[in-house]
Amino acid sequence: MMNKESRLRYIIKEGIQDSFHIWKEELKNVFKDTGVMIFFFLVPLAYPVLYAFIYDNEVVREAKMVVVDQSDSYLSREFTRRVNATPDVQVVAVCSDMAEAKRMLDEKKAYGILLFPSEFSKDLHTGKQTKVSLYSDMSSLLFYKAFLLSATEVSLDLGKELTARNNPASTDELQQIVLNPIPYESVTMFNSQSGFASFLVPAILILVIQQTLILGIGMLGGTARERNRFHSLVPIARHYNGTLRIVFGKSLAYILLYAVVCLWVLAIVPRLFSLPQVGEPWDVLLFILPYLFACIFLSMTLSGFMTTRESPMLVFVFTSLILLFISGVSWPLASVPPFWKAFGYLFPSTPGIQGFIRINSTGATLSEVAAEYRLLWIQAGFYFITACIIYRYQIIRSERLANKNSSLAK
Repeated sequence: MMNKESRLRYIIKEGIQDSFHIWKEELKNVFKDTGVMIFFFLVPLAYPVLYAFIYDNEVVREAKMVVVDQSDSYLSREFTRRVNATPDVQVVAVCSDMAEAKRMLDEKKAYGILLFPSEFSKDLHTGKQTKVSLYSDMSSLLFYKAFLLSATEVSLDLGKELTARNNPASTDELQQIVLNPIPYESVTMFNSQSGFASFLVPAILILVIQQTLILGIGMLGGTARERNRFHSLVPIARHYNGTLRIVFGKSLAYILLYAVVCLWVLAIVPRLFSLPQVGEPWDVLLFILPYLFACIFLSMTLSGFMTTRESPMLVFVFTSLILLFISGVSWPLASVPPFWKAFGYLFPSTPGIQGFIRINSTGATLSEVAAEYRLLWIQAGFYFITACIIYRYQIIRSERLANKNSSLAK
């Protein structure tokens, strides 16, 4: 009985020592590999700053518009004047035909066209419904947003004034009731400027963590196979005989590195660019923990299929845009087809983005994102098991190849 207990203590002690040896070796591999250093440090440190800097203004101001006024009336000129007076739009020219306006768009002298038909004023004076056509250069959705909101607001205000003029009421109070029967006030919650950065950058910050882990750990796996004479993921060494010690040792190295990366990406960068941060730090920390575990174990699982250093870049780089769309942020989740919705939930980024935005940007508590939180722990457990299976297979494969090679040598 004593011998069994002593042996168990010895196995545990040896496992802990081997885990820390693998942890140390993995850290050395990371810092010796320039490519991995780029994915683990340069990309997550620089890319969020670059992306947030591009959209730091949040909204477009003085977007250049050209007007085609075929009506040439007081009402069309008043409409144009009011659009030009909004902070988002600058009318740079008034043209007589569409051909001239299109040339200005081709030459990037303007990014939108506002067209008044010849019957614009006549229709309004005779009580008919009329229309104003808006054309936008879709090279930037922010231009379209600026043009559409400005033209819509002017259209509503001018329409109310025309209604009051054509249907005068007996008193000023009754006039206001006719013009605005149900008063309303628009209050934009959690994104007061309706800015693009506050809307999209938090999702990108979460996605960057997953993608850089997949690429970096995948590159480490490809490098290990290239340097191993048996092209195996696990080297033939005394410290690499146990599955759990390999998985624990490697994951501990990645956790240590990405604790610093997460602090920069999720705490410092949003503060530098004044992005929404209304969630409780403790809730954010508890939510990010399973997300980080799930990303690491997923990356370790996928690294088992990487045969060269270049494989992760060829296989996974293009998935970033797809995962961003199917996460339900830049495209409504209800409009995502069932197949792609199910595909998205194979990756930690989908529940990670949804839960992080609700906590960090809208102030939700951990209990209010319980579904996403549970799913991340399920993913972490599932990918931990798959990582163990991959590494166990690689250990057995390495031992078989080594035994076969020693037999041939004899």
